[in-house]
Amino acid sequence: MVEVEPTFGTRDFYPQDMRLQRWLFDNFRAVAKSYGFQEYDAPLVEEQELYQRKAGEEIVDQMYAFKTQDDRPVALRPEMTPSLARLILKAGRSLLMPIRWYSIPQCWRFESTTRGRNREHYQWNMDILGVDDVTAEAELLSAIVAFFKRVGITSKDVGIKVNSRQVLQEVLAKDVPADKFTSVCVIVDKLDKLEKAEVERQLAALGLGPEVIDKIQTSLTIKDLDALRELLPESPVVKQFERLWELAKAYGYEDWIQFDASVVRGLAYYTGIVFEGFDKAGVLRAICGGGRYDKLLSTYGAKQDIPMVGFGFGDCVIMELLKERNILPVLTPSIDDIVIPWSEAERPAACQVAAKLREQGRSVDIIINTGKKVQWFVSCMITH
Repeated sequence: MVEVEPTFGTRDFYPQDMRLQRWLFDNFRAVAKSYGFQEYDAPLVEEQELYQRKAGEEIVDQMYAFKTQDDRPVALRPEMTPSLARLILKAGRSLLMPIRWYSIPQCWRFESTTRGRNREHYQWNMDILGVDDVTAEAELLSAIVAFFKRVGITSKDVGIKVNSRQVLQEVLAKDVPADKFTSVCVIVDKLDKLEKAEVERQLAALGLGPEVIDKIQTSLTIKDLDALRELLPESPVVKQFERLWELAKAYGYEDWIQFDASVVRGLAYYTGIVFEGFDKAGVLRAICGGGRYDKLLSTYGAKQDIPMVGFGFGDCVIMELLKERNILPVLTPSIDDIVIPWSEAERPAACQVAAKLREQGRSVDIIINTGKKVQWFVSCMITH
């Protein structure tokens, strides 16, 4: 007998699972559309070079990579942002800024599986292009909070940690060369995955001394804006945060966000504000995350960069969270009408009735087989 389980780290979706997935995706789409975003998509298979950056990111080693029959190195997309960048470069000046796009792609990564983490997942992405002001981050954070509220999650359940890579960049301005800073961020992001000693070893391998490593670790402990002001008085990044908190208060989600200097995100292309949704009960891994990536296009050869900011919101962790809070909806099959031909002689008339009802937009099930068992089943339905 063939193996009936799906490939390790992947999922089957029975009809009952598809109903929940459709419900989740419908909520993703409803929020995105309410914020004026347009949906896009791209191929599941992309050229490997689209993802091959040189900052030591895990994602490069986690790709499902292979060669096609004509010897082209390709990969199943591990994330959507590079595909978005490729689409922007392909369109050139034909696109009017700012751009507000969203997508719900399936992504693949060959990584360790845990609760809420598979080797494939669907990810809701929302991105704003062409806006270099913190108003873009404020709008995206508002959309995330709007989704949480829509599915019954409150600020008691979930919070969003906010930081900026510019904080660490200013702290290390005299200690770390610019060409090594991105690699430092990628390593620091591993603190919750690796032993502290291993992170220190990787930082030392970049040429950082013990005093610089201590400075990094100390800066990561800052958890509020007052402490940040003391560390970086008169810094532009502090003023940026003050503006973001002002906008968050205006939007009505100030109680959802908190400053946390330990959040740096693991992708090399982030350049400014980064954020991460987390389970306040501490049971689940990060729910969503994103940030600003203003220099991405130039890494692909563009002569001019475009300000870009966005987030990714996976389907696995949020479903686990909804189960944890016992607020997943119970969704049953929806049928408006059942047409029953009591005999084969009545089937043509039954088909006509079913066709007329379907033309009116109704969901209609016509009994395909007839006989005593069907008649008994229907009579039981009528009786009860």
